[in-house]
Amino acid sequence: MAENEKDIELEEDKKTEENAEEVTEAEKTEQKPDNKTEEADKKNSKKKDKKDKKDQQIEELTDKYRRTMAEFDNFRKRTEKEKASMYEIGARDIIEKILPVVDNFERGLNSIPEDEKTGAVAEGMDKIYKQLTKVLEDAGVKEIEACGAEFDPNFHNAVMHVEDDSLGENVVAEVLQKGYTYRDTVVRHSMVKVAN
Repeated sequence: MAENEKDIELEEDKKTEENAEEVTEAEKTEQKPDNKTEEADKKNSKKKDKKDKKDQQIEELTDKYRRTMAEFDNFRKRTEKEKASMYEIGARDIIEKILPVVDNFERGLNSIPEDEKTGAVAEGMDKIYKQLTKVLEDAGVKEIEACGAEFDPNFHNAVMHVEDDSLGENVVAEVLQKGYTYRDTVVRHSMVKVAN
């Protein structure tokens, strides 16, 4: 019987060893898929990192492109404004230089005696004067209406003061030199005599 007990114990030990081996083999097989899963996870995370980096690069380049386009658009608008401003300044300068010529034409026409106003020279001067004033009007130059209007320092330059009861207070009595505007900007103020 002792032998039977030993045999049974040996068989149980073998079974336990076999079970232990099976368990370790099962653990190994379980660990192998884990290793494969971990490797797959690592590969996926690397792919995701690559995709994330690519997406980030795409976003950065898109942002850079948009900023560059906005800068270019602002530059274009700024240069257009500067160009228009330079054109306006240049036009005003030329108009300022032409206005004394217009004044001289007016003085010349006013100095012609009445009996000579029908002569060829007077008619020629009058036609040139009208043509010159038309060109200035077409360019946007307008005469400042001053005589009889209330004095406005934005448009008038008071050089004389006169007492006149027939006119109201701060009313322009006489225009000594015409003033002009160019596109709502004063090119030259009217030199006026102000009443009261």
